[in-house]
Amino acid sequence: MAIRRAKQKAQVVEKLSQVAPPGETFIACVHVETGPSPWLNAVFDEVPLLGLIVALTRRFYFLTLTNSSVVVNSASRWTNRPGDVVAVFPRHAFPVSRVKRATIWSSMYLQLPSSAKPTRLNVHRYWRAEMDQLSAAFPPGSIDPTSQPFELAPAGQPYPAQPGQPFPQQAQPYPPQGQPYPPQAQPYPPQPQPQAYPAAQPYPQPYPPQGQPQPYPPQQAYPAPQAQPYPPQQPYGGRAGYPGQG
Repeated sequence: MAIRRAKQKAQVVEKLSQVAPPGETFIACVHVETGPSPWLNAVFDEVPLLGLIVALTRRFYFLTLTNSSVVVNSASRWTNRPGDVVAVFPRHAFPVSRVKRATIWSSMYLQLPSSAKPTRLNVHRYWRAEMDQLSAAFPPGSIDPTSQPFELAPAGQPYPAQPGQPFPQQAQPYPPQGQPYPPQAQPYPPQPQPQAYPAAQPYPQPYPPQGQPQPYPPQQAYPAPQAQPYPPQQPYGGRAGYPGQG
């Protein structure tokens, strides 16, 4: 018999993982029981057989919050092991009302597909932290004004109910074990394939390839300057008073 919360939640996740759609993420799991307030058990026990009848009529469930749904599993009365999936509700259409968070026993009313009216679910303080996480799926106006605040609620606003969408008459169950889950609808159209660009053209090389020296043009001989003949020497006239000069 599983007693610890971690063990019970692990059993629920293992059970749901066999039939959950691909990519499903499990966020929180809460153990609940049906019937009148457990505070009245002491009163019922005073009436012969009434306490036993009330105890045997209680039903036990696991409420599991995922990234897309709230899944309701039956739970064994004696071992707390999860049983069959009773209902699956979208997070934005979780039919819960009159949610009241209390010190010891919290409560809520859930519209199950097999019931004509909402069923009261009692949550013990032992599971109150998980109930705070489940509050992310509570629709607006479902929390009782006298309720204690949800201290451990996830960050962000709860999923609002979609306008004009009534609660489903019967929640869609998970597919039977061994059956493949129907393919998920594509939320976005397929992206067009990128067009291939033409191959790049080689850039013209203004220079010769490496390793092949370019021959230089032959040097043009510069014409030698023509020698200019010196003019004939004229005899020096000299000056008077020097020999040999007139």
